[in-house]
Amino acid sequence: MIIRQMTKEDATEVAQIEKECFSQPWSTQGFIDALDHSAFFLVAEEAKQILGYVGMYVTVPEGEITNVAVKPEYRDRKIGSALVEQMQQWSLEHGVNRIVLEVRSGNMPAICLYEHKGFVKLGVRKNFYQFPKEDADIMEWNG
Repeated sequence: MIIRQMTKEDATEVAQIEKECFSQPWSTQGFIDALDHSAFFLVAEEAKQILGYVGMYVTVPEGEITNVAVKPEYRDRKIGSALVEQMQQWSLEHGVNRIVLEVRSGNMPAICLYEHKGFVKLGVRKNFYQFPKEDADIMEWNG
């Protein structure tokens, strides 16, 4: 498995993973638009197939992780962990020393991943998510 920077050519495949993982997914055009602005994405790839991705909006010295997703059939292989770790490393190399994110309060696998990578909970946003309605935990990492 390699982790590399996402390109616009990857947007369709990434959007398909997004659709499999989230109730309100970004479109292919949404990913392309994000790449045209201040977003940075990494993809995990094996045998020319994208297995997962992580995205972050960057405003040095801060970043906001927008999405982390791994194809359901490839979960429990530490792909999400590797993606977040590479994003943290990239951040430090590019002057980003604080990353924030929101995660569904009931998404314990993701919360455990983020805690393992050094993120701490700052608070809760009530009813932040829709479909289904759920609170969001706000988490932060300081490099």
